[in-house]
Amino acid sequence: MSEVKTPVATGGCQCGAVRYALYVAPQNSHVCHCRMCQRATGGVFAALAGAPKADFAWTKGAPTFYASSNLAKRGFCQACGTPLSFAYDLPEARTYVTIGSLDAPQDAPIVMQYGVESQLPWVRFCEDVKSERTGEDADAQAFFVGMKINQSS
Repeated sequence: MSEVKTPVATGGCQCGAVRYALYVAPQNSHVCHCRMCQRATGGVFAALAGAPKADFAWTKGAPTFYASSNLAKRGFCQACGTPLSFAYDLPEARTYVTIGSLDAPQDAPIVMQYGVESQLPWVRFCEDVKSERTGEDADAQAFFVGMKINQSS
């Protein structure tokens, strides 16, 4: 007998073609100010919340994926362009969804800011939230050392 999971959080794209479910409460809700996240979202930062890959599922349609680097892929709706997800290509990594695509984004309060070395100087946001620069610790440096960003210019 298979176990039926009950979604804890749900979301999807603007046009409704792609939907997803998280079977745990959104984890590690954060913003990332790095240049790759700025370009991927077309915004001044990416706001993301995650779940272990085993506790995440696409429930309607399927996103199109773009390998933004050799380490990660980003999902978006092919029909309306909504940025939906980010995940490192590691089995133990979480799948992150864009907080704005959650049906209840208020349930994913920001707990961290990453990539603050690229934070635009006029952005004043979550000043009381812990922050770190990309590759600030030794484990992150080792992980990011081989990263190659996929862009044409």
